[in-house]
Amino acid sequence: MSISPGSISPETPPPPRAQSFSTPAPSGGTGKKIPILFGFVIALVAANVYLFYQLNQVKTDLTKRNDALAGELDKVRESNSISAQSSRRVVQGLQDQLETERRQARMAVGEAKTEAMKKVSETEQRLEAEQAAARKQIESHIGEVKQSADTANTKAAELNTEVTTVKTDLGSTKSQLEKTIADLKRTNGDIDGHSVLIATNAKELAALRTLGERNYLEFNIKKAKQPQKVGDVFVRLEKADPKHNRYSIELTADDKKVDKKDRTVNEPLQFLTSKSKQPYEIVVNDVKKDQIAGYLSVPKVLASR
Repeated sequence: MSISPGSISPETPPPPRAQSFSTPAPSGGTGKKIPILFGFVIALVAANVYLFYQLNQVKTDLTKRNDALAGELDKVRESNSISAQSSRRVVQGLQDQLETERRQARMAVGEAKTEAMKKVSETEQRLEAEQAAARKQIESHIGEVKQSADTANTKAAELNTEVTTVKTDLGSTKSQLEKTIADLKRTNGDIDGHSVLIATNAKELAALRTLGERNYLEFNIKKAKQPQKVGDVFVRLEKADPKHNRYSIELTADDKKVDKKDRTVNEPLQFLTSKSKQPYEIVVNDVKKDQIAGYLSVPKVLASR
């Protein structure tokens, strides 16, 4: 990497505003805006596709559950029908037996008649017991069918609620992403003067990450004699003025140092390295006593060595 002549000479007094590591060739502002806007569109489309996929999954689950519940109801109805037929056969048999025994009792005399009447009484008791059991079984099956229907309705209502929630989340996510994109601040870089997007908080930084054009490394640097490594550069805090939200730092990249003095919060500091034709960017979002916090923005496409 090369440094502009006289930018960091020990014999020459530093200029009022520190120079960058090197100055790139000017390029059109329109060329930068198009990929940024394209990135926003991609982020919105990706979010919509993901939530539509969730919505389709919920609808598929709803269909599967409804089919399964319908199958369960059919089984209950079939079981109820078989049990009812069996009970009717038993009751019919007892009724036929009771009628036969009554005819025999009317025809019998003496002890034979007494015995016949006893059998009639026993058969009547068995018939009543069987009829009571059949009624109880039918009522039980009816209760099972009703419970299954209630369960199916409850599950259907729950899935409908999930579908509504996914639709709401889709609209909310889209609105939040659009609002976050609108909130992203645009300012001029200190190398080429072109407009760049910066993040002032974690939410906006996440929105920048969704664009996928650059890597973002967050840092928290305290004032110290030794610089702190951030990505492939070193940063040393020289001065922090929280009252006026200003600071001064020393940057080291490619074994070259440059001072960025008296800079403000959310001001993008750009510099070039031998690894990329595009500038690196440092943005400080918070200035405290002897401490700064922000992020380093690194181009994803680096120069091949």
